[in-house]
Amino acid sequence: MAGHVVPHFQNSAGVPSISIAAKEFMCVGATPPYDHPHVFLDMGAEDEIICPYCSTHYKFDAKLHGTESVPPGAIYEIPAAA
Repeated sequence: MAGHVVPHFQNSAGVPSISIAAKEFMCVGATPPYDHPHVFLDMGAEDEIICPYCSTHYKFDAKLHGTESVPPGAIYEIPAAA
């Protein structure tokens, strides 16, 4: 199976803010089993949004590419089925 069409980000580190390269994405909270309902977030014309479940402040950064984030490692990859 191919990767996500919409990137998924997590905040297991508990940082207050994450810069990402996407304006449309899913927030999963922390990595499972400590996740919250996976919610689709769309910044629209804005450059930032706050997740209504975990209060992570996501900021769009046009200098980043693909699944890059600051701090690094915020992308969430769904584990492959066994």
